[in-house]
Amino acid sequence: MPTLDEFLGKLVGDLGAVLSAALVGIGDELGLYKALSGTGGLTPAELADRTGTDERYVREWLSAQAAAGYVDYDAATRKFSLNEIQTLAFADESSPAHFLGGFQVARSMFTDAPKVLEAFRTGNGVGWHEHHHDLFQGTERFFRTGYNANLTASWIPALDGVEANLRRGARVADVGCGHGASTIIMARAYPKSTFVGFDFHQPSIVAARQHAEHADVSDRVSFETASAKDYAGTDYDLVCVFDALHDMGDPVGVATHVLETLKPDGTWLLVEPFAGDRLEDNLNPVGRIFYSASTMVCTPASRSQEVGLALGAQAGPKRLEDVVRQAGFTRFRTATRTPFNLVLEVRP
Repeated sequence: MPTLDEFLGKLVGDLGAVLSAALVGIGDELGLYKALSGTGGLTPAELADRTGTDERYVREWLSAQAAAGYVDYDAATRKFSLNEIQTLAFADESSPAHFLGGFQVARSMFTDAPKVLEAFRTGNGVGWHEHHHDLFQGTERFFRTGYNANLTASWIPALDGVEANLRRGARVADVGCGHGASTIIMARAYPKSTFVGFDFHQPSIVAARQHAEHADVSDRVSFETASAKDYAGTDYDLVCVFDALHDMGDPVGVATHVLETLKPDGTWLLVEPFAGDRLEDNLNPVGRIFYSASTMVCTPASRSQEVGLALGAQAGPKRLEDVVRQAGFTRFRTATRTPFNLVLEVRP
C-alpha cells in the first residue's frame, strides 16, 4: 500500500493529466500543434500570429503544455517547440503513434457523462448514436493509427491463406465499419478485392463514403447502412469486425449472422481490445483506458440494444471464444496481438 503522500502524488499527476486533456483538445481544434511542428521553436506571439489566435491565451497554453511534457521549452530563447516524438503524437496524423483521437474520445465522455450517470440509476443503455460527434470522429482517428501500422502489415498476414486470397481477388465485408478507416486501408492494399462496409449509424456511413472518394477507392469499396445482424450478402471470403463486437447487444446473434454470410472456407477476422481473461490481468494502464471507455461507451451501447449482453471492452479471449462457438464456429485462435488489440482468426 502506498503512503498518503505517494497516493496524493499520484492524484496530482492524474488531475494534471485530466486538465491537460482539455488543453490538448484546444490545441487540436486550433491547429496549434501542427503550426508549431517543424519550426525549430516559436515564441507565443509567433505561434499566435501563425494560427490567428490571441498571444496571451497561447502563452498560457504553451506553458501548460511544457509543464505536461507535451512541448519543449528553451529558457535561453524563450521559445517552444515539438521534438520528433511529440510531433508523432500530436502533429502527424499519419503516424502510428498519433494520439489526438484518443483525447477527442475522452472529451466526448465528459460531454456525455450526464446520460451515462442516468443509465447507472436506471440500468438502461445509451446508444452509440446518442453520443457527441467527438466520439465518432475521435474513435476513427484513434484506431486508424493502429490499423495503418498493423492491419495489412501483420494482422492479415497472420491469418491462414487470407492475404493470398485478397491479392487474387476476394469479397470482404467490414461490419461495424464506422467512418471506414479499416475498409479503406484494406482496399488500398488489395486492389483486386471488393469491399463492403456496414454500420447502423447513418452519419458514419456518409462520412465513410466521403473518405472513400477522397482515397480514390470508390471503384472497389461501397458502404451501406445495416446492423451487424442483418447486413446483406453471402459467400464472403472474409468478414471483419474491428473493435466493435463487444459494443453489440447480441454478439452471439451477430456471430451467427457472420457464419451465415461466410463461405464454408471463409475467415472471420475478429479484432478486439487487448485483455486477459481475469480482472487482475487487466489492472494496468491499458486496462485502465479500456475499462473507462467500456463504462462510458461500450457497456451502455450494448445495454441499449436487444439482449444487452454487455461483454465490455475487456472480455478476454476465453469469453470471446465462448460467444463465437455458441454461434456454431468450430475454429478459434489468437493469430497475433499488439499492446492494444487481440487479433483473432475464427473459422466455420
